[in-house]
Amino acid sequence: MIDYRSDTITKPTEKMRKAMYEAEVGDDVYGEDPTVKRLEELAAEITGKESAIFVPSGTMGNQLGVKTHTNPGDEIILEENCHIFYYEAGATAALSSVQTRTIRGEGGIMAISDIRKAIRSEDIHFPKTSLICVENTHNKWGGTVMSASHMKNIHELAMGRGIKVHLDGARIFNAAAYLNTDVKNITEHADSVMFCLSKGLCAPVGSMLAGSKDFIHKAKKYRKMFGGGMRQAGIIAAAGIVALTDMRERLQEDHENARNLAEGLSGIKGLEVDLNSVQTNIVMCDIVNKDSDSQKFIAALKEDGILATYITDTRVRFVTHYYIEAKDVKETISKISTYMKKQQ
Repeated sequence: MIDYRSDTITKPTEKMRKAMYEAEVGDDVYGEDPTVKRLEELAAEITGKESAIFVPSGTMGNQLGVKTHTNPGDEIILEENCHIFYYEAGATAALSSVQTRTIRGEGGIMAISDIRKAIRSEDIHFPKTSLICVENTHNKWGGTVMSASHMKNIHELAMGRGIKVHLDGARIFNAAAYLNTDVKNITEHADSVMFCLSKGLCAPVGSMLAGSKDFIHKAKKYRKMFGGGMRQAGIIAAAGIVALTDMRERLQEDHENARNLAEGLSGIKGLEVDLNSVQTNIVMCDIVNKDSDSQKFIAALKEDGILATYITDTRVRFVTHYYIEAKDVKETISKISTYMKKQQ
């Protein structure tokens, strides 16, 4: 199978498996796992933050960010299609008791003027705006990237109003690769950042949350509260270290494969791809042939050895990753072209 469903389907590399086998471990809840400590120090260094914490998932990392930056009854500002709002099971309400105020973004990017209007003024009738959440790259918008300068503008606005900024950077290294910049030039414009080890970086499990020492100290207690305190977690942390040292620099290969796939699909009658939105490793493909739809399209592809993800009745998502090669992209374009010709 050529599996484009997500970069979450990546399996650990042989070097990761070896590192996991040889990992020195201890009880991380007691702060005694040396491999976890090394991973956390590395994550903090790479993002330019004072400290970091290892968590089981990106969702937990994001929700720890929300919980640590807010108080019950506060309001947070987010883009209306962002992962925190759209794909995290209402956790902001259930776990942090905060209200969400969503803004329609362009390519997942909220305009500064819209954010400014959404910030609550001092009034006894209003909740307190305590946090702005941003996503870079933006999953639901197709892996689009927010520039470091726009991140800076949001952060400066927030700081001027006493508001924190949390960055959902699940694929932040893809953003850095697209912008051809050090990831610190992006993460410096947020008070906290979550990034995943288990997507394009190929680790089997885990994400990192980074921020100030005080922020991480507080987040550790909430991690325990949320059930995220792991014991001999060095076994999986070892794969995370390999992910950060070996896998970040190769992400441009995934971007090139995604671009080639997008250009190939856009040339097939009955399909449309917004090539301007294909910036990293995600391709959103729209089916404009009235005789087909996403469900039929995905089912036909599966029979032909290709897996993709349903987004809407007319939109399908393809995600490139370490286990998608250039030859797979060529084969995919050929098979889809043959299928669509039959639908004409």
